[in-house]
Amino acid sequence: MLGETEAEFRRLEMQSAFIRDLTEDVLKRAGLRPGMRVLDIGCGVGDVALLAGELVGPTGSVLGVDRSAASIKTAERRVAQARQHARIRLAVADLDSFVPDETFDAVVGRLVLMYLPDPAATLRRLAGHLRPGGIVVFQELSMPSIRSVPDTPQFLQCKSWIMETFERTGFETDMGGKLFATFLTAGLPGPQMISAGRAEGGHRSLIYAYMAATMQSLLSAMERAGVTTADEVGIDDLAERLLFMAYGFIEQLPPIFLLHAILLPINVVRLIQVRNPGLLRKSRMIFLGEQRR
Repeated sequence: MLGETEAEFRRLEMQSAFIRDLTEDVLKRAGLRPGMRVLDIGCGVGDVALLAGELVGPTGSVLGVDRSAASIKTAERRVAQARQHARIRLAVADLDSFVPDETFDAVVGRLVLMYLPDPAATLRRLAGHLRPGGIVVFQELSMPSIRSVPDTPQFLQCKSWIMETFERTGFETDMGGKLFATFLTAGLPGPQMISAGRAEGGHRSLIYAYMAATMQSLLSAMERAGVTTADEVGIDDLAERLLFMAYGFIEQLPPIFLLHAILLPINVVRLIQVRNPGLLRKSRMIFLGEQRR
């Protein structure tokens, strides 16, 4: 929906710069460490794969998978520039049906489940390729929560256009809010959760350029869905208009829900079932996940 243009790839890099610290924090909280084997689904132009590569170090490895060949080509160039090609591999594959032929210590993803028709099924399938004790880590947006304080008409209009476009094209606008239930539906143990976001303002902030870049990437989809037109959006000076109308205001990006779960070894699951009947339902869910491996 957002396209595969050079402008969109630059927007993804800008987005990554905004939330890199949030991603790094949750990966470390979840337990990513040197020597791990990591699967990054929906890797795009490689930002999360590069970050994971730094955390697992030269003794670890990362496999990044995306359905876009153009994105993978850009990611390969960036991996080579970062001199991480020895530890990061990249592949083109359809995430709805991708089945790896190896096991991993961690499955990670950022802003990807929102685009999948059945995210729980995808998590369930990929968790089957985790070793016991492996981790599942995802970050997803709660798009309805984006706001400007105080509100400005231009900001509210852009938010409305973006939300309506996602809704009309069938993608999830509140994957962050639904992530906990998605983990449980996938048969994963109840995840540890944290919600975080960025608040920006002032003429030095890139938030206005980022929102305008998002609008530009979505413009074709907006017109196809009948949401708005290029003339109405006025993309050429949209960033300047957003900044002018919001001078002195604070813009809060959608909060990102950061969840991770650890798949317990099967012998630990049995111990929980015996010693704590009150956890039977939860442990049985984990047990079933282990049986699939």
